[in-house]
Amino acid sequence: MLYPIIMAGGAGTRLWPISTKGKPKQIYPLLDNETLLQKTWKRLRKGFPAERILVSTGGSLADEVCKQLPRQHLRNCIVEPVRRGTAPALALAILKLWKRDPKASFVYINADNYIADEKEFIRLLRVAERVLVKKPDHVVLIGVNPTYPEPGLGYIKMGKSVMRFSHSHNDNGRNSTHGDEIFEVEKFVEKPDLDTAKKFLKSWRYLWNPTLIVANANHFLELYKKYLPGTWKRLEHIARAMGTPDEQRVVKREFPKIEAETIDYGILEKEKKMLVLPGNFGWTDVGSWKTVHEVLSQNHKSQITNHKQNICKAGKCVSVDSAGNLIYSLSGKLVALAGVKNMILIESENALLLCPRDRAQDVKKLVENLEKKGLKEYL
Repeated sequence: MLYPIIMAGGAGTRLWPISTKGKPKQIYPLLDNETLLQKTWKRLRKGFPAERILVSTGGSLADEVCKQLPRQHLRNCIVEPVRRGTAPALALAILKLWKRDPKASFVYINADNYIADEKEFIRLLRVAERVLVKKPDHVVLIGVNPTYPEPGLGYIKMGKSVMRFSHSHNDNGRNSTHGDEIFEVEKFVEKPDLDTAKKFLKSWRYLWNPTLIVANANHFLELYKKYLPGTWKRLEHIARAMGTPDEQRVVKREFPKIEAETIDYGILEKEKKMLVLPGNFGWTDVGSWKTVHEVLSQNHKSQITNHKQNICKAGKCVSVDSAGNLIYSLSGKLVALAGVKNMILIESENALLLCPRDRAQDVKKLVENLEKKGLKEYL
């Protein structure tokens, strides 16, 4: 039985100054009136009952997360006492799941992903679940066929084909048969330069990596034991206390002793028994203001003004000879543009961000500089 685990504990620093430590992007209504977390929850409810959806988040965000998901069962909310990265956070969630259902499988899903084709997304999760039935000692990833060269994302290189599933598809009243092909993972490439990303786009063997992980809970815990023995030592203490009156006390005692690590570097890039399922479901990592611009440009339901190719959200805009800009203002001030192209202007209650769209990834560096200067009131 497949259980989605929504990872909702990230900091979202590349979407500063709207995304802050107190209210990061996944719990902020960034694109419309719903938060990214709420969108992820509703999307998964189209394929899974509420009691099977788990949410992992940090202690400082737990109250807000529970408030945004009123139908979420309390026992399905896994709270990290301190932030230790995605590997320990996922382990805590898997332990909770494994205690409930030792035969469970899970899918790791980031709360900040935007999915255009939700029906296809749910279908691919079911296909990945079928792969696990045949390959229970493997980890299955779902990759995304790239549509443009993006140096800000991680890539998966596909190896040889290992299996294929056929499925029927209704095309304007005519039934046709399509197939899902599953490949071995040959290697990962993290954030290549632009020239390399262009080469990847021309080669069918490279996929964007949205970190959609499908695996058997028991098998994945064995990978912690194999690749992160120090982490596993602490997890064993937690596992013994899971489901007992001592659970919270032991988690608070042992979890802070775990070293911070990402799931990518900690496990995925070390494991050899990895498969990948390519998919096309309109995926976007809402990880920078550039991608926010892309999503809002395509989303006609958003409360935005799209005038002469400028995206103006939560503010008023006029422009002369300007195009390709994203204006995101919370103050309600009029923003006037003249001769400005492909820029990002973000205004929060206490900060103003201005940068070219192709430098959106550098916002994370700005946040790091603010931390070094001790300007915590802006974070």
